Order: sequence, then C-alpha cells, then structure tokens
Amino acid sequence: MPHKIGFVVVSSSGHEDGFSARELMIHAPTVSGWRSPRFCQFPQEIVLQMVERCRIRKLQLLAHQYMISSKIEFYISESLPEYFAPYQAERFRRLGYVSLCDNEKTGCKARELKSVYVDAVGQFLKLIFHQNHANKYNIYNQVALVAINIIGDPADFSDESNTASREKLIDHYLGHNSEDPALEGTYARRSDYISPLDDLAFDMYQDPEVAQIIRKLDERKREAVQKERYDYAKKLKQAIADLQKVGERLGRYEVEKRCAVEKEDYDLAKEKKQQMEQYRAEVYEQLELHSLLDAELMRRPLDLPLWPLARSGSPRRQKPMPSLPQLEERGTENQFAEPFLQEKPSSYSLTISPQHSAVDQLLPATDPHPKTNAESLPYDERPLPAIRKHHGEAVVEPEMSDADISDARRGGLSGEPEPLTEKALREASSAIDVLGETLKNTLRASVFLIRRAIKDIVTSVFQASLKLLKMIITQYIPKHKLSKLETAHCVERTIPILLTRTGDSSARLRVTAANFIQEMALFKEVKSLQIIPSYLVQPLKANSSVHLAMSQMGLLARLLKDLGTGSSGFTVDNVMKFSVSSLEHRVYEVRETAVRIILDMYRRHQASILEYLPADDSNTRKNILYKTIFEGFAKIDGRPTDAEMRARRKAATEEAEKQKREEIKALQGQLAALKEIQAEVQEKESDAVKPKNQDIQGGKAAPAEALGIPDEHYLDNLCIFCGERSESFTEEGLDLHYWKHCLMLTRCDHCKQVVEISSLTEHLLTECDKKDGFGKCHRCSEAVFKEELPRHIKKKECNPAKPEKLANRCPLCHENFSPGEEAWKAHLMSLAGCTMNLRKTHILQKAPALQPGKSSAVAASGPPGSKAGSKIPTPKGGLSKSSSRTHARR
Repeated sequence: MPHKIGFVVVSSSGHEDGFSARELMIHAPTVSGWRSPRFCQFPQEIVLQMVERCRIRKLQLLAHQYMISSKIEFYISESLPEYFAPYQAERFRRLGYVSLCDNEKTGCKARELKSVYVDAVGQFLKLIFHQNHANKYNIYNQVALVAINIIGDPADFSDESNTASREKLIDHYLGHNSEDPALEGTYARRSDYISPLDDLAFDMYQDPEVAQIIRKLDERKREAVQKERYDYAKKLKQAIADLQKVGERLGRYEVEKRCAVEKEDYDLAKEKKQQMEQYRAEVYEQLELHSLLDAELMRRPLDLPLWPLARSGSPRRQKPMPSLPQLEERGTENQFAEPFLQEKPSSYSLTISPQHSAVDQLLPATDPHPKTNAESLPYDERPLPAIRKHHGEAVVEPEMSDADISDARRGGLSGEPEPLTEKALREASSAIDVLGETLKNTLRASVFLIRRAIKDIVTSVFQASLKLLKMIITQYIPKHKLSKLETAHCVERTIPILLTRTGDSSARLRVTAANFIQEMALFKEVKSLQIIPSYLVQPLKANSSVHLAMSQMGLLARLLKDLGTGSSGFTVDNVMKFSVSSLEHRVYEVRETAVRIILDMYRRHQASILEYLPADDSNTRKNILYKTIFEGFAKIDGRPTDAEMRARRKAATEEAEKQKREEIKALQGQLAALKEIQAEVQEKESDAVKPKNQDIQGGKAAPAEALGIPDEHYLDNLCIFCGERSESFTEEGLDLHYWKHCLMLTRCDHCKQVVEISSLTEHLLTECDKKDGFGKCHRCSEAVFKEELPRHIKKKECNPAKPEKLANRCPLCHENFSPGEEAWKAHLMSLAGCTMNLRKTHILQKAPALQPGKSSAVAASGPPGSKAGSKIPTPKGGLSKSSSRTHARR
C-alpha cells in the first residue's frame, strides 16, 4: 500500500537567508519552506534523496501564494549523477512537468496544492523550477516551495504484483466483485489505497505532536481490527476523529503565536502559549482516562532524528508493536459512539492575523467539522463525504413495535437477505454503525437494480426504474432519516447512465431521460448536493453521439435558468469554459445552444464573461459564431450592432446625396434666372455706351476702345457686382466667383443663399427661410434674433443708424459710411474699408490690392488654379431675389 516516503535535501542551487531547502523536510502549519535567492538565474534546482529505493506513486507540491514558478520539472535517478559522484555515469530521467497557476484570480492570497500521479522507481528526485510568474508582490523575481510530499511503495520487493493477483483470485472464488455496490466505500483490500494521514493536507493543518499520536493510534486501530477487537478499534477510531480537531486547533494557536512574535506582541504570544499548554494538557488527561496514551505516544516530534525514517507502519516493514493495553469492554457499544473529547469554551479570541490567514485556505480541510458551509460549494470542490460525519449525531432508526419485530423474525426464511459473513461485516462496519445493516443493504440493492433497469431497452422497464429512483430519493431516504451521503450515492450511481440514455436513438426515451434529470436536479434533497450540475459541465467528448451532445447542452441551458449560478454547482468559470469549448463542436445545434448560453450568462454577469472570450477585433469577427456573440452583447448593452451602423451610415449617405441633388437643382434654377437678368443688363448698357462714344469728338476714347474690347463683348468675362474681369469668368467660372470670391456678395448663415452684402438686412427680414426668427432694431436698423432683441434694445450698445440718404449701413461691421452705390464698393473692397469682410481678407492674403482708379476690382484674377470650364462646387443655396433686383437696377 503506498505510504509517505521520508527524504532529505541533497543539494539546491541556492536559497534566501532563513529559507533553506532543508525546510522542506518538515511538514507543519508554521513551516516557511524554500525560497530562491533574490534576482536569481533560472532554472533553479533541488535534489532530494529518499530514505529507500521506492516506486513513487504520487507527488504533492504546495506552492507559495505569490512566489510562483511558471513550470516545475521532475527527474528521477537510481543514484547520484556524475557531477556528485564522478565514477558513476547514472543520470536523471525526466518524468514530466506541471504548470502552476499565476494566482491572479485570488489576488495572490491563497496557495495552490498540486498533486501529480506518477509511476517511477528510484531513490533521487530532482525538481527544476523555471521563471516565476510576475506580480506586484514578487518584487525580487523569486520562486518558492512551501512543502513537498512523496508517496510511494518500497521497490525492494518483487512479490507485490503476485500478492495483488492472489488477493483478486481469492475474492473471485469467494464471489466478491470489486464493482459490487454492497462493498462500495471499503478499501481494506485495495493495494493502491493512500491513507488520509499520509496526505500533505494532514500535516500542514495538524500540530506535529498530535499528528504523531494520531498515526500511532491508527496503527493500533489496524492491529485491533486484525485481532478482531472491534470495540477497541471503534474507540480508537473515535479518538482519531476527535484528535484531528484538536490538532487543527493547536495548529491555529501556533500560527497565532508566531504572528504575535513577529509583531513583537509578546504578551499575546505568552497568552497563546499558555492557552496551548492548557488545552493540550486537558486533551492528554482525557486520553489517559481512556487508556489511550502512554510513553510511546507522548514522544515529541522534536525528539525524533532529523533524518526521515521509513514508515514504521508500512505493511512490508512493520515491526512488532508493544502489546496493547487490555481494556475492559464494559457496557453497550453505544457508549463508545459518543465523543469522549469534550472541548471547553475558551475565553480567548482565536482570530488569525492577516499575515497568516492564508493558512486556512491552503488545502482541502480535513476537519470533520468544516467551518465553511460545504453545501454552498460546487460539488466537485467539497471535502470528501467520508470525513463529514458529525459527532454526537445519533442515527434515528424507525421505531418498530414488538409485533413488527416478531414478524421480521418469522419472515427471515421467506425474503430476508442472508446474513453477511464475518469478513463482509468487518469491511462494512463503518456504514453499518451509521445506517444499520438492513437499511443500507436495501438501499444499495435498490440502486443496483435501478442501474440495471435504466439500461434496459424496454420502455416500461426504463420508466419503472425512474419511478423507483424518485421514490427512494424523495420518500424512502427522508422517511428513514438517512444521511445525505445515501442521497449522493443514489445520484452518483445513476446520473451517468441517465445522461447516456439522453443520447438514445429513440426520441421518446431521450425526452423522458432529459426531463427526469431536470426534475431530479430540482428535488430539494438533490438540489443542495450540487451533483448534477457538475456532470453537465463536463467537456463534450469528440466521439459522443449527436443526440447525447444536444441533450447535454439543452439540459445545461434549462437548468441554468432554473438554478442560476449562485450556490447551485454552476459557476461562471465552469459554465463559460464548457460553453466556449462547445463552440468548436461539429454539430451546428450544439454550437447554437452554446451561443445562447453565453449570451444568457452575459445578461447576468456582464463584463466578467469577456475574459473567457477572445478580443473583439476584425480577425475574431471573421468567425460567424463570435460575430453573433459580440453583436448579441451589443444588443444587450443597448449599443448598435455592425449591421445597424452600416444601415445608418448608408441612410445618412443617401440623405446627403438627396439633399445635394436638391441644392444643385435649386442653384441651377437661380443661376438661370441670374443669367437672364445679366443678358438684359448687357443689352441696356451696350445701347447706352454706343451713343456716348459717338458724341465724343477728339476727346478720350471709349472705355471699351481704350481696353481694346469690342463693344458687343464688353460685358464678357466681367463680374457685374465687383467689376472684376478675368479670362476664367466663363459661365461656370462666374458661378464659382459669385459663390466664393466676389467681395460684394456673401452667403446667408441661415439659408445658405448668396446675397449682396448691401441687402443682407433686408434679406434676413423679408426673404430668408428663418425670417420669422428676426426682428428689426429701431436704433441701428439691423436684423436681430427676436429672442435677443429685448436685451439688445435695453442695453443700447449698438451704433445708431443714419438715414439712408445720409449714409449707408454695413451689416458686417455695423458702421455708417457715405451714401451711394460706389461707396459700397469702396467700403467692401478697399483696404481701409470693412474689416469684417472675410472674402476680402482671404483674397488680400493671396494678391496685392490694385491702386484706386486703375480698376474697380480688388483682384483682377480668380482664385488660384481656376480654369475656364471648371465645375462649380455644390453650394447649399443661390443668389437671392434682392441680389437680382440690385443687379437689374445697375
């Protein structure tokens, strides 16, 4: 049977002061373990020598809470390699490696226990530690190991396999089957059984002295069982269970004492020491009263040699034990079922300081009375049911009258199960003590029958098995006041077969099985156990049938709605890992259901779901499933999806194009009207110019003749507003000039029409689309927003306007200047004129102004780069009616 193997540290690549690798040889609640040097080179290495050549079955590593190696490799050897012994060529053989969690989810406050199952023979074990996980606490980039535990068998005996085969052969001829449900939970004949006392969790929680006593009592219990002294064995079993509580309590006291010493609170340290000594003395006194304590058991661990010895309790090397004290087995067996260690209430506080609060989180609790509510944990994270027996709870069996008892005795030959053999009674003694022989056998036999009936191909048999299972869980177990362990046994033995039937070829059977699983998960007796959810989040097998995968996904989706993720066995972590892995399944319905589950989880938990999914980018959205998921997230958050965004952009573009076409159409109409007016003006001016030129005799030449321009083409390439002439002023060139560059024109900020600056006030009051929003100030005669007009008039800060015959009024700079048409040109186009004409400022930055008298235009050319025939940019309005009238007046 595998057991704990002692070892010594042969070498290490280095250590921090006070944290030598030799600390790993001690297992106790207060050990600090090994730490690598600060800013060390990786990898780091530790070599262990076991006390004997053995076959390693299991390695247990307890990692530090924040000095965590990313990977640990294992090597084994029969002897030291050549760099330790130059004349030996033996080298280490690599076994493999384990990866450790970075501990970010716990905030680097809990330690990880890693168990590695191996099968390797040797005497030297080498551990290689790779680069550490980076976190804010590990400022020196160190790695650490709090404890290591080696479990194995001595390798010097070659008859182990023969012994196991011989035991199996004997069981075969005796009619015992290893899968017989009546023998479940027994381990006496299992060659691979590992005692809980050899687990690392036991030593890391227990006071070392009490742990030694527990191991000695366990050896005596095995010897008592071999000698068939069952009352004494039962008494020892009770003592061991109580001592585990004592050892854990003393371990907490020791941690608190060490904490107080580190804080230099010596009064508290002294108080804890006295508290430990008093409690230990009381416990030992009770042990002596029951004749369970002697000099050998009182031997302190510090009195033992530092070099670990082979386990004295090993089945291969067990030495003769001193004779057990002869106890008088008085009274009934019920008196031994009561706990004999009565804890007295303490007046001292047992609060553990924050530095050592992680001790309670290191490993799965071995306390028979765990302080946390185990039922609130997921099923696969609970302590083993075998260690959850509550002391002092008497098993209440149904009361039977004398008539019932006599009837039961008379019916012994007509239906009562045959009595168990002495060997079977011995192996099943624990269960019989709790439940009673008849109740347990009936229940286990019924479950065995149900398992067979569930597999039956006949529909009526299958349905009958479900009815029987429901009756046992909801009626039989509660009626006879059996423990939750029996309910868990019924569910664990039947749920895998029921899940298999959900993949049956018959649709009727699939639906029946799935509905019953859902119903059973909601039984109040089963719901608190959280067993069924742990089965539903198991990864789908690649070779599983299509119906089975679809049924499992459907059950998960339905039970999530019924149970949620709070204390139900479903957690965000296990559901999301299962759902994300299901996105890769070959069946479309499975993938579709996984998407629905992920979206439902997002509705409940929002941002915490995103860490299980890849980043939301273009590459991820190439996968249609992830695209559907992220668009579903957007809908849940109220954000527009990609499709909605594209539709909105398309609608906005179409609206802009429609508005653009309407503006072009309106501008074209206005330009056509402008061209008609321009043609009329040209005709009138040409008629007026000819007689004027003919009356001049010997005087100056006509302007057209002076410029060398024929009379009929005098108005070509000429802006009729500012008088500028340019070869670029074709029909389209003039339109561009009017729209952007003419110094006499401007665009209305409210309707986007091009109007003359001189008539801007009139436009705002009578023509603009927003004319209803303007009013006229009687002081300055300008257009002002009606909302601001009362305040404008009240403040009296505007410049008063003069009568039209005396002065013109500029709506841009709000100044009065000399009257007349030419005065407008001088004001709007000259350097000394209007300072608020932005078109003039823009043009003057590009070309110098011409001298007055040479031309009435400021610049003789159009905008830089303009050419004849260039297209007019699309404006939002055209020339107003007032501009047309002014032009006609000219």
